[in-house]
Amino acid sequence: MTTRFENGIVVTLGENNRVLWDAAVVTDGELVAAVGDAAEMKRRYPEAQSVDCSGKIVLPGFICAHHHFYSTMARGMGIPGEPAANFVEVLERLWWKVDRALVEEDILLSAQLPLVDCIRNGTTTIIDHHASPSMRDGSLDLIESAVRQAGVRASLCYEVSDRNIPGGGIAENERFIKKVGKGDGQIAAMMGLHASFTVSDETVEKCVGIANDAGVGCHIHVAEDAADREDALAKYNKTTVDRLHDLGLTGSKSIFVHCVHVDESETEILAETNTIVVHNPESNMNNAVGVTPLLKMLKKGVLVGLGTDGMGSDMLVQMRCAYLLHRLANRDPRVAFMEAPQLLLQNNREIAKRQFGLQLGEIAEGLPADLAILDYYPPTPLSGANFLGHLIFGLVDAVVDTTVCRGKILMQGKKILSMDEERLAARSRELAPQMWQRLQAM
Repeated sequence: MTTRFENGIVVTLGENNRVLWDAAVVTDGELVAAVGDAAEMKRRYPEAQSVDCSGKIVLPGFICAHHHFYSTMARGMGIPGEPAANFVEVLERLWWKVDRALVEEDILLSAQLPLVDCIRNGTTTIIDHHASPSMRDGSLDLIESAVRQAGVRASLCYEVSDRNIPGGGIAENERFIKKVGKGDGQIAAMMGLHASFTVSDETVEKCVGIANDAGVGCHIHVAEDAADREDALAKYNKTTVDRLHDLGLTGSKSIFVHCVHVDESETEILAETNTIVVHNPESNMNNAVGVTPLLKMLKKGVLVGLGTDGMGSDMLVQMRCAYLLHRLANRDPRVAFMEAPQLLLQNNREIAKRQFGLQLGEIAEGLPADLAILDYYPPTPLSGANFLGHLIFGLVDAVVDTTVCRGKILMQGKKILSMDEERLAARSRELAPQMWQRLQAM
């Protein structure tokens, strides 16, 4: 099907960002066929289906470089006893019980509902990190089915850990990586690991071997809290990044999430090995673990992207959170105006290219037709020169009206078309209390 998304303000992004007023994006199948003046596009493609984007801004679909779908059913759950006093207690009292309590339908629903949120927020590509120790085998197939139903793109992996059984999750990761192969543009695979302090050298070496044989990267939390760094120093007499680098985890396809507690020499290793780092500002603030040294990393040439860590699926919110956090942390109102949008609009695009082999995050002829169309009447002139000011102080509060991925309209007029949100939420409300009961019994 050929579709004209017309009469809006089109922001192409990419290396040569253009802001086009009264413009149109024409999609043909999964690709963009043309971008330009709305009247001209109507003359060139008169038979195309028309979607009126008046009063709206058309952007490339957003990319989330680190998510945790499985955390969905923890929303609103009470935890008895004293509140967790540190990050390790948060893991022990909450997340390591949540993931163990999940059963088959929970896993599916826990993916479907955040995928609805992704569509609602114009997020069309997600790199997820899953854990469900009570049902590892086949868990990634359940999530894959949810992603295909939703119509978005996702890179999936299982979070290998020794905390329940040695190498728990290795077989599921290996099976899924072999199944997916090089991917089909919608589903990709990685080798997932939890964190340095929950995996032995033997487990890491097995994971690295499988990843290398398949030509995929590893996806692991790194130095999120000081406890991870302290564990590596105590057990191996190495910093976290040094240990993982010596074991072969670094590289251009691998994702090191957080990297809050890393020093200058570790940052240099990340830069020299072209390893991806993903910053999750809201999560770091919520867990009170510290602030990623973002500006130092970028100055060293580290590719730093932006994720949510399961806190939500709104990438514009994460972008502005990063903007505000690093201004405050550096006590400098001159920083982060360029860097925070860079994570979302440029670096996440490069990260997605390494995972999917596709040039996402840009609207141009011949590129994938992934779009986020937001309600927005600019109160001041809008051009390529001042787009970031509108992004940070205006678009972050705009509402997504239409979401398109792979040329298919997944939401239009703020109505989700690819999934039944009301039914899914109702079923989740039925099952969540049962999951909470299992968790409380642990």
